[in-house]
Amino acid sequence: MRDITKAEMDIALRLVKSPEIEYNASSLAKAVGITPMGALKIVKRLEHESILKAKRVGKAVIYRINAENPYACRYIALILSRDSLYASVQVKRWVQELRRIKHADMIILFGSVLEKPDPKDIDVLLLTDQKRFPQLEKEIRELNELNVKKIHPLYQTFKDMISNIRKRDRPLLNAIKGIIVSGEEKFIEVYHELRKE
Repeated sequence: MRDITKAEMDIALRLVKSPEIEYNASSLAKAVGITPMGALKIVKRLEHESILKAKRVGKAVIYRINAENPYACRYIALILSRDSLYASVQVKRWVQELRRIKHADMIILFGSVLEKPDPKDIDVLLLTDQKRFPQLEKEIRELNELNVKKIHPLYQTFKDMISNIRKRDRPLLNAIKGIIVSGEEKFIEVYHELRKE
């Protein structure tokens, strides 16, 4: 696999973490802080590699992750897993702590911990099912007994998550823009489900 630039990573993350927004090259450039020509070169290269799909809507060309392509899914999973490498030491510490959780299909760290040096609590989105929910709740209680900062969980099932994103539930849309601690493949499944036409 070739090297992935920071701008390319930012564009791919923006597309996958904002499924509620239709992006063209110009809006992607503005969102990630690069030139429109730079964004166009990146999306054209990713489209050529079948990582992105282009769709004409009126005069605009919008881009989406090609979630049907296994190579594109591996590429996005890699980028999602690399996201925490650029985080602060404090965030990396919580990423390591949260990786101990066993009963969640996906864990996303979000909220003030990503922006403030001293957050009041640690916001975490946890994707699980009804059967494992009691064990997951127990894991969170145990982690809260050990840590000074308390984990503030947002529990979702796969079906609830899809439904809430489609309803444009603001807290959930903010949560999915956080750092994926684990469950990159499950995150891609969520994206794929949301983008089915």
